[in-house]
Amino acid sequence: MAIHMGANEMSTGKTPSAPWDPSLYQNAHAFVWEMAEEIFALLNPEAGEKILDIGCGTGQLTARIAATGAVVTGIDSSAEMLEKARANYPAIDFHQADAQSFSLGMRFDAVFSNAALHWAPEAEQVIQCVARALRPAGRFVAEFGGKDNTGLLVEETASVAVARGISVSNPWYFPSIGEYSTLLERNGFEVRHAALADRPTKLEDGENGLRRWMEMFGRPLVAPVPEPQRDEFLSELERRLRPHYCHDGIWTLPYRRLRICGVLERP
Repeated sequence: MAIHMGANEMSTGKTPSAPWDPSLYQNAHAFVWEMAEEIFALLNPEAGEKILDIGCGTGQLTARIAATGAVVTGIDSSAEMLEKARANYPAIDFHQADAQSFSLGMRFDAVFSNAALHWAPEAEQVIQCVARALRPAGRFVAEFGGKDNTGLLVEETASVAVARGISVSNPWYFPSIGEYSTLLERNGFEVRHAALADRPTKLEDGENGLRRWMEMFGRPLVAPVPEPQRDEFLSELERRLRPHYCHDGIWTLPYRRLRICGVLERP
């Protein structure tokens, strides 16, 4: 899963209402893997290690892990993303699988995930799958949306929907450090690192940035909005969010990233 969605802002858990667009993902949302320096450093892959990348997307970070000499496998729930990943990096092993239920029949030295697990609302199921995939003392290194990620976006989307008699639901899982650390500890992990960091993220395409972001990542959120109403709906959402997140014609979303590392103490 892109996750998925190397380029991992992807579809590991809850599947969007329409297939992922890998071209739009690569061409307009490269920040997903370009801003992964800290989580990659925390993983610190070594030659010969077996590493699983959950939510590999179109494969950019998966390939970067492979370049260190590690033996890497990528999984993603999106067939479209995986098709692009295999075309990009034919030497890497990619599989279609859901982060909440995967089983590959092998053990890894490390499991890695960037910008994907907020798409997997059954977080404890993810962690249990990760534990089964790790060798004893193996490490789980992940970064994804944390508490209050994207700020007012979900709240204002729901408000615009209610005003039109439409019900929408939040498709994402944005936990606090305490919430996620508790799940890890309950499933045999010792938490070695945990941080919740603000990471304001500039969107590409200027004035159209928020719309393009919603087109790529916000589709599950606005899926209940009838297509004939979609343009007007998004215009109203832009109007409400503009004072907060658009300055000098550039949209910036208040990303907050939970970065965490746990070591498996007991299988």
